[in-house]
Amino acid sequence: MPPVLTQKAMAAGITVTSNPDPAELQSLGVTSWPTWGCGVSTFPWTYDEHETCLLLEGDVTVTPEGGKPVRFGAGDLVVFEQGLSCTWDVHAPMRKHYRFG
Repeated sequence: MPPVLTQKAMAAGITVTSNPDPAELQSLGVTSWPTWGCGVSTFPWTYDEHETCLLLEGDVTVTPEGGKPVRFGAGDLVVFEQGLSCTWDVHAPMRKHYRFG
């Protein structure tokens, strides 16, 4: 069976990696990061710090202020740049591992 290719998508201040390499996740120590989750909701958010997160479950669209929406879900590794202002639309309850800095 051929390997699943990692795919990256970038938008203003957001980078999404689908099918991240398990070795990369291990080297980042993702499983030791704290977790956070929320139910279906819409809310504004500004990133005071750089954040890297791995979605464990859920379906989310994040729209940067003045930018195009970015949709991601379970298994995606997402990086939000410091200073990003956006709106989160959580379509299905989500849970993520996250790390600031």
